[in-house]
Amino acid sequence: MDFGIFDHLDRTDAPLHEYYEARLKLIELYDSAGFYAYHLAEHHSTPLGMAPSPSVFLAAVAQRTRRLRFGPMVYALPLYHPLRLIEEICMLDQLSGGRLEIGFGRGSSPVELAYYGQDAKTAQAIYAEGLELVLKGLTEKTLSFTGEHFRFDKVPMEIAPLQKPHPPVWYGVHSPEAAERAARKGLHTVSLDPPAETKLCSERYRAVWRETRDDAPVPKLGLGRFIVVADTDAAALALARRAYPKWHDSFTFLFRMHGAIAAASAPGGLRHADGARPGFCGRAGKRHRWLRDQLAETGTNYVVGQFAFGDLTFEECRRSVALFASEVMPKL
Repeated sequence: MDFGIFDHLDRTDAPLHEYYEARLKLIELYDSAGFYAYHLAEHHSTPLGMAPSPSVFLAAVAQRTRRLRFGPMVYALPLYHPLRLIEEICMLDQLSGGRLEIGFGRGSSPVELAYYGQDAKTAQAIYAEGLELVLKGLTEKTLSFTGEHFRFDKVPMEIAPLQKPHPPVWYGVHSPEAAERAARKGLHTVSLDPPAETKLCSERYRAVWRETRDDAPVPKLGLGRFIVVADTDAAALALARRAYPKWHDSFTFLFRMHGAIAAASAPGGLRHADGARPGFCGRAGKRHRWLRDQLAETGTNYVVGQFAFGDLTFEECRRSVALFASEVMPKL
């Protein structure tokens, strides 16, 4: 069982230069605590994401860590020129000594895509073609490609990734159809959805995997959850109740600005309970049972915790991560 981190890098009231430094210090703790990978979201023109250029922030992560793997969850492919993205991926993999994990998607917010002049109706087609093109460019010395959206003729690929044939590839899944596409391509996945929806995705993934790859080991099927751990249940609940609304305000920022709040579906609030919720808070001693049951129910095999969100301070996050690493991770 491996454990990862998911991070929106949602904004707090701290000055940005202090905010970035505090988050990098927290990532150093993830590294020393034994987490497998750090997965960073990409968002634009919203307080939900202060890493609109994931590659820039991840270059800093590469230099501040030694063992931790890391990568975007996900690069929004409609917003990138494929050649530039191929080069960035190769640089990050080389700079980190081969610790990069790459995730691709079509972009989760139609508003953000529209700011860049992209039509959400064509995003899936651009994503599918872009993924094929980027992976081709990571594995060939000269890139030639003819598609509906991109066309290249004998472009020299002067930089290559350290990992061969390329870094591991991830995909965020929200439907059984997306899970099937990921399984056929052999991608790792992360679901941030409630248990019932996540279970449907995992079942479809595993079924398609068995059909196409027989007994080959199943890739990482990630279960993303907000996590707050403290010395007492009451302390953890107080932190969660304070921080989650702040995060949710950032999540719905663009929807509210454009009068589309009904479309702003977000994970449900954190609760101190053992019910099927997208996050948990409480004393470390009991939390492993809740998480164990969630893994069993959803058919996932990789825990992805979101420890830093809303207005949680560095010290509050540090304590939560330390308790989780020392008392929850060993039991799972």
